[in-house]
Amino acid sequence: MTCNIRKKFFAELLGTFFLVFFGTGAAVVTLLITDAAGATGIGPLGGLGDWIAIALAFGLTVMICIYVFGKISGAHLNPAVTIGLLVTKNIALVDSIYYIVAQVIGACLGSLCLFLCLGAPAVTIGGLGATAPGLGVSYLQAMFAEFLGTFFLMMVVMGVAVDKKAEPGFAGISIGMTVAAVIVVLGAFTGASINPARTFGPYLMDMLLGGANLWAYFPIYLVGPILGAICAAFAYAYLAKDSGVCELPQPFNDE
Repeated sequence: MTCNIRKKFFAELLGTFFLVFFGTGAAVVTLLITDAAGATGIGPLGGLGDWIAIALAFGLTVMICIYVFGKISGAHLNPAVTIGLLVTKNIALVDSIYYIVAQVIGACLGSLCLFLCLGAPAVTIGGLGATAPGLGVSYLQAMFAEFLGTFFLMMVVMGVAVDKKAEPGFAGISIGMTVAAVIVVLGAFTGASINPARTFGPYLMDMLLGGANLWAYFPIYLVGPILGAICAAFAYAYLAKDSGVCELPQPFNDE
């Protein structure tokens, strides 16, 4: 790795670590409080307020990480976003591989540190915030929901962070609040991952630490988000091409 890609790798690892630690941490704490009150799941006590709290934890963490790490790596924090930028040639293939590896490692470390902070109940009761379809939600419905959520996220990323005509300084709050909005709506359906790394970390740590085995659901959180990001990236590139309104740069190369 060149010095530059090392810094980007570390920035993506740290950013995704914080995303998973604080975001899924909010979900785990909610489940622990609910269990202590004799209920099960997210929502029985606080209703939609529980999901709003979790959504804000994710959204605010994303916003802060973009402002902190965006100038270093672009703060993708999400393999689906990285792949969306790859297919529209906004990141080099080699760099995208480093980014995705860093994101997965960061997510796993985030889940591990959550366990170290909260102990075994974080796994046995909180499931480390692992995502799964809600009651009555089919496999394909969940995958489509993840597709739509990530499509919306990627459109916002393209519009406020990649497009050279975007107003400067608004990427963090725009993308962070988009993540929050998606979680408020889709949380009860799928857990609203919209990020393969965010799902992979808790799944792996749950398996290693004696929690539930949810790997059968992983294609939902891999295929849905990646397809959503790719479709959104191409859709925005189509809208921007020759429109005279916006211009897409190559912002994440090493030059």
